[in-house]
Amino acid sequence: MLNTLTRYWWLVALRGLCGVIFGLVTLFWPGITLTGLVVLFGAYSLTSGVMAMVSAAQHRDRWWSLLLEGLAGILAAVVTFMWPGITGLALLYVIAAWALLSGVLELAAAVRLRKVIRDELLLGLSGFASLCFGFLLMAWPAAGALAVAWLIGVYALVCGGLLIGLAFRLRAKERHDHHQPHGRATLGDPSHVGA
Repeated sequence: MLNTLTRYWWLVALRGLCGVIFGLVTLFWPGITLTGLVVLFGAYSLTSGVMAMVSAAQHRDRWWSLLLEGLAGILAAVVTFMWPGITGLALLYVIAAWALLSGVLELAAAVRLRKVIRDELLLGLSGFASLCFGFLLMAWPAAGALAVAWLIGVYALVCGGLLIGLAFRLRAKERHDHHQPHGRATLGDPSHVGA
């Protein structure tokens, strides 16, 4: 799995970039309407889901968690686009369910990745942020639309930034492995300093 992740590190970076863009648009467009938020979330969820599915197609082992994460993202996008007049409360529950499922799957992937890249916490932090976000939405579903838009924006920005950080760690590992094809050093090893 790690070899595929390092080879396609740019997909992780692209997912992160989409999250950062979605977060910035949500934060700097404070007067966003519910319809605008539905469209933005649907586009973000669809993009993230498709990229997770592409990543799953590239994996030869343990691809199922990425496949499930991709399906969850695409399903959330379909729900938001099929019912554009969805109520704010229903949209919150769709977003919360997607965040909770994504968080669990990202944490599972982080545990597997941690066995290969020492001290790797970025994917785990992204999963933890997703879980916290999902629980916050479930706990306070009646919060005002502006507060929810801000919460969604901050969540997307944080998770996007963490995924970008993970992508660059994967890229560094790929470069290191390329320069030392027979070495099995991890990113945390002292031998990795010059890579």
